[in-house]
Amino acid sequence: MKSVLFVGHGSRDPEGNDQIREFISTMKHDWDPSILVETCFLEFERPNVSQGIDTCVAKGATDVVVVPIMLLPAGHSKIHIPAAIDEAKEKYPHVNFVYGRPIGVHEEALEILKTRLQESGENLETPAEDTAVIVLGRGGSDPDANSDLYKITRLLWEKTNYKIVETSFMGVTAPLIDEGVERCLKLGAKKVVILPYFLFTGVLIKRLEEMVKQYKMQHENIEFKLAGYFGFHPKLQTILKERAEEGLEGEVKMNCDTCQYRLGIMEHIDHHHHHDHDHGHHHHDHHHHDHHHDHHHHEDKVGELK
Repeated sequence: MKSVLFVGHGSRDPEGNDQIREFISTMKHDWDPSILVETCFLEFERPNVSQGIDTCVAKGATDVVVVPIMLLPAGHSKIHIPAAIDEAKEKYPHVNFVYGRPIGVHEEALEILKTRLQESGENLETPAEDTAVIVLGRGGSDPDANSDLYKITRLLWEKTNYKIVETSFMGVTAPLIDEGVERCLKLGAKKVVILPYFLFTGVLIKRLEEMVKQYKMQHENIEFKLAGYFGFHPKLQTILKERAEEGLEGEVKMNCDTCQYRLGIMEHIDHHHHHDHDHGHHHHDHHHHDHHHDHHHHEDKVGELK
């Protein structure tokens, strides 16, 4: 029997974990009923990846496609999930494992962002010249994932008529959201729309909601809007089904399971990954000098390109 095991990040906020479960439960109604679909989490919630694999095998799966419900390829999708799959291969040598791709830079993800902007009241074709959009990511230590968010921001700029579209992060790396807001105001924005590049609710989304309230109090003459996260958008179902089908059909285009760089790193990591993400946040300051020089192209764009 074939099975698909979706791996959510996991959150300290039970509501975020419940949203993932509900999303997958809704999505699998349209699937071939002969395919087993299960959900697990990397951290903060059970079942973990190993337990999710155990469940699939216990229910009779001979093929397990592991699909990360993650926006960008970073440490979790490159290192920690493949580590769990390695352990499972030793435990279940008779089972075929395929590791699918994270969402990545995807056309449908851009469409979701555009939808969320429109739902916040924005006109993407003729936005006000003094309206700025901040594409806000989680932030992490993986430069590939961080740079992918910049690519997504650029593609959103290309597909809309905003003059100011900036990238910021909630933590770990710069520019943080406070810097993003400050930059938008310096560029003359009278309205700032914060567009979360997040899948579901959780601790960071709820923290962001409070931050936006503070921005409104600090800048009484500036309009701040918080657009919605991806949530239950049907195009997110489309993307994840696509990733699952790639694995079921053996057509995965990228697989960190066999990455030569990962194999070296594996000697130095703890397979039982239990770290707390918040511990990284006190390292922010030493990054700041690396980032500011990259942003000046936006100033030219504001005056000349659109």
